[in-house]
Amino acid sequence: MGYPDNVLAADEQVVLHRHPHWKRLLGPILILLVVTALAAFGAGYVNQTDWERTARNVVLIVIGVIWLVIVGWLTLWPFLSWWTTHFVITDRRVMFRHGVLTRSGIDIPLARINSVEFRHGLLDRMLRTGTLIIESAAQDPLEFYDIPRVERVHSLLYHEVFDTLGSEESPS
Repeated sequence: MGYPDNVLAADEQVVLHRHPHWKRLLGPILILLVVTALAAFGAGYVNQTDWERTARNVVLIVIGVIWLVIVGWLTLWPFLSWWTTHFVITDRRVMFRHGVLTRSGIDIPLARINSVEFRHGLLDRMLRTGTLIIESAAQDPLEFYDIPRVERVHSLLYHEVFDTLGSEESPS
């Protein structure tokens, strides 16, 4: 899925569009599985009791509502947050957008970027993800976490910056 064209300037081309790495979804998936198993166990136990039918139905509804709240808050919300987070490199700028109900973002013109770094530990290296650090002329370095294939993104961004500057140091 490409980044929406309505946020791009005329003749601006998307070079790279990424969501955060899927490792951000491991916790919510685990929570979904555990909470669903607990709710199913609880519902099965309640069904085996000799309680009055109305009482049993009320307890089952309470279990269902608790399951729905926990799944919505700890599973659906993180997924929506992941889905609405975009790291985009165009031929003119780096854009970062995030947020579900309220959106925020930052744009860094390629010509203002002074340095590009990346950092990843052992687990990040195994999952091919990491943190991209961009230092621009106007502000403190910005860190973008869980960028998939961070080394490739680092290299691509480095090439885009030097191509934009038209530097003699530009790698070919």
